Amino acid sequence: MAKTAGWAKTAGVVALGAMVSAQIATGLRPQDLRLTTMVVVLLAFSAVAFAAAAYGPGRAAGAFAAAVAAGYAAEWIGTRTGLPFGDYRYTDALWPRPGGVPLIVALAWGGMGLAAHAVARRVAPRARLVPILTGALALTAWDLFLDPQMLRLGLWVWAEPGPYRGVPLGNYAGWLLVSLLVMVLLDRVTGRRRDVRAAGVTGLVVLYTVMAAMETVGFAVVFRPPDPFVAAVGGLAMGAFALLAWGRAWRR
Repeated sequence: MAKTAGWAKTAGVVALGAMVSAQIATGLRPQDLRLTTMVVVLLAFSAVAFAAAAYGPGRAAGAFAAAVAAGYAAEWIGTRTGLPFGDYRYTDALWPRPGGVPLIVALAWGGMGLAAHAVARRVAPRARLVPILTGALALTAWDLFLDPQMLRLGLWVWAEPGPYRGVPLGNYAGWLLVSLLVMVLLDRVTGRRRDVRAAGVTGLVVLYTVMAAMETVGFAVVFRPPDPFVAAVGGLAMGAFALLAWGRAWRR
């Protein structure tokens, strides 16, 4: 088990480094959707690798699959009914799109779901319900970056644009609802592991922190035109959860 965890942690670190490089390239060449897809694939691979180091390969694969399935189901229902996110549709930019939902969207739910779950477990390792809500809020905080960025790229459109850079505020209520379901599933599959200091858990917290930092810098100075408002809102939201997680680690 220790040897497997070591290899998994190494794979997670390598994938994380590659994701950072791809994220930088995406900021410089935002219209190249191949780079966007690469970022999400590397994000998902890094998250699963770190989760394998923390929980074992079987639980990691099961947790990732559960989060991907929940995210896909929510998006599939959402594009047909307007619930729970609001009335929106995907454009033809992202492929493959089984059932009308881009596959990388489901992968993103799985990858960042694992990262947000680890953040929550680090923040409140002994509680039952607090980590579920914390993880859901941490995952929803990411969407403060995600939706404005994807709207810029024309990957999806809202029937009725909302006040937050074109995003309806009800979308975030929907994200919180689905994120709660994702956190419950991850908690059950991973077995609510108590060793929140494990290297794999730390790797997932690093992944969440890196994503927060990269998105903040991207919106602040890299994207054209820059958007300091989204950088501040998303950076403060994700940064708060990252700091809580690291603060808990440093106090141990």
